[in-house]
Amino acid sequence: MLRHQFNAGAFDLEAGGRLDSMEVVFYTSPRPYRAGEKVIWINHALTANADPEDWWPEIVGEGKVIDPSRHFVVCVATLGSSYSECGPASINPATGRPWLLDFPKITIRDMVKVEILVRRHLGIESVDLLIGPSIGGFRAVEWTITEPEVIRNAVFLATESRITPYISAYNESQRMAIKADPTFFAAKDVNGGAEGLKCARSIGLISYRSYACYNDTQAEDDETLFAERASSYQRYQGEKLVRRGFDAYSYWYLMYALDSMNPGRGRGGMKAALGRIKADCTLVAVETDNLFPVKSVRSFAGQIKRSRFFEIKSEYGHDGFLIESGQLSAILSPIIEKL
Repeated sequence: MLRHQFNAGAFDLEAGGRLDSMEVVFYTSPRPYRAGEKVIWINHALTANADPEDWWPEIVGEGKVIDPSRHFVVCVATLGSSYSECGPASINPATGRPWLLDFPKITIRDMVKVEILVRRHLGIESVDLLIGPSIGGFRAVEWTITEPEVIRNAVFLATESRITPYISAYNESQRMAIKADPTFFAAKDVNGGAEGLKCARSIGLISYRSYACYNDTQAEDDETLFAERASSYQRYQGEKLVRRGFDAYSYWYLMYALDSMNPGRGRGGMKAALGRIKADCTLVAVETDNLFPVKSVRSFAGQIKRSRFFEIKSEYGHDGFLIESGQLSAILSPIIEKL
């Protein structure tokens, strides 16, 4: 995949803020877009980057089910992410310093507006397949509603139609963890709140995995005095996120963006909003996903005119969409072959 960057100019935000200049980062197949060729658009998950070959290597790559040499593949860095060029960690042109807590609040709809700007920048008139896991699925749902004539097929993977109180409770718990780190509000540089972010990541990780997963992978031996394996794993995952350059400020803003997911807002309610979707939709749930349970995803599928539902078998919980590549490839392959 090839990295691109362009300046999209001034950008008005749904919550009332404004960016006078917005840099957008995105990845595509390593060639120019050819008018009329089939387009597969991937919306990445919360802390992933815009190169799907990096974080989804069993799904995206040469010879894989999504092959950038066969189709024109696009993935945009989420507005507000540490891996974008427009977020709390990026430079505020007015001050020459990182935005940090001066960055305006963003929503899922703002993120989708950025996707649309990239589509127009590339000269793409229609997206043949839009795929979004988790928060990427939130963006995919919103996009199919915002531009129903543009999105032809969509896969909503381990996601739902609206933020739930259960997920919002996790989001707030993670924000509370970050707030408990006094360096976060000191806001001297992008390293502020690092210890709080490690704690937030630990909280989030519990929501991404299942009871069976932890008990199978972090089990102690028979002579254990104080259980330590799971504790060590949680610390490692928090430290890993910080080491790979994710900052607490971006994480904080993304948690709020998650809480904005409500397609019915300003559209006459959820039923009216989902009624705008014209794409053929495939919804995929993971059997042990606590964030987006099978029952809820199945119900979501029933609210869309043209939809199909699949369930992935996995003990890994929400993260099953990253791990069960064989099952997912079997679902995606027939869809892609028919594009």
